[in-house]
Amino acid sequence: MKKYFCLSLLAICHSFFGIAQLKWTNVDSLYQPLPSSVHVYFTNQPIDTAPFRAYYFIADPKDKKIDFTADTTLNRRLTPAKFYEKNEKPLVVVNCTFFSFETNRSLNVVIKNGSLVAFNQHLIPGKGKDTLKYFHPLRSAIGISKKRKADVAWLFTDSSAKFPYATRSEPYLIENDRSDFYLKDIRVHPFACGFFYLRPKPYFKWKMQTSVGGGPVLLQRGEMNISNEEERMFVGKAINDKHPRSAMGYTKDGKLIILMIEGRNSLAHGATLGQEAQILKDLSCWEALNLDGGGSSCMLVNGKETIKPSDAAGQRPVPAVFIIRNH
Repeated sequence: MKKYFCLSLLAICHSFFGIAQLKWTNVDSLYQPLPSSVHVYFTNQPIDTAPFRAYYFIADPKDKKIDFTADTTLNRRLTPAKFYEKNEKPLVVVNCTFFSFETNRSLNVVIKNGSLVAFNQHLIPGKGKDTLKYFHPLRSAIGISKKRKADVAWLFTDSSAKFPYATRSEPYLIENDRSDFYLKDIRVHPFACGFFYLRPKPYFKWKMQTSVGGGPVLLQRGEMNISNEEERMFVGKAINDKHPRSAMGYTKDGKLIILMIEGRNSLAHGATLGQEAQILKDLSCWEALNLDGGGSSCMLVNGKETIKPSDAAGQRPVPAVFIIRNH
């Protein structure tokens, strides 16, 4: 009850103190040639009096002239521009997963041609007062099935399983003193609630043709529902910091939306997770999730940048990208 009260309060606060609905301008002419089923929009309307710049790309997965895929690298990273060349200049290249700078590996799931090629991080050692604890989150992903339907879910991934196991019900964060975590843990792990133990949530095989992960989830069933704590993403008040942002979602009628928010420069200060969620809601997303942001945020349309990357060196090398092809 406390959580739902907080979410309702968040929604009320946005209506009074948040951003007004943004006005978007079609900028298809800057990124031609484009198939008729996709469009690019831009806004530089200020939010909460701060400078702001953002783009969104909308595509209809029912159009069989476009295809969706992903690409990854092994223990190395490439800029989106390098991925663009490597993949024979597709229509769209966009950053997606969080990653480790030490290993250059994705920390989120990637599914390419129906096969798992990167896995979620399910083991996070505690710090400070939680030094003796381990946290086992189920982090979120967006996928597109063979039938060209998009879905957002929380996933368990394992190299021994052909498919991820997913739940669309908000997952609980498992905490214990174990440095291992298995599929059986999400199937039978009881969730303590006062003096009662609740049954585990239903999990099912998530058979997607293409998927990329990130987190946290921002929208469920058309309403803001930021699962930051459940996915153990951003600590403390970091959820309210403004940064460049990348996000993906889909509308109730199945349209795919990719949102890119510029930041960390004089023309654009970025957005908080709450502001990002509100923008996606205003764009009629039914479900949506946050992806890696900051210096990683970058979307190319026909090889041309949309937002300006925030790193001084330009595009940041990343280990995985989401791709849309036109044929």
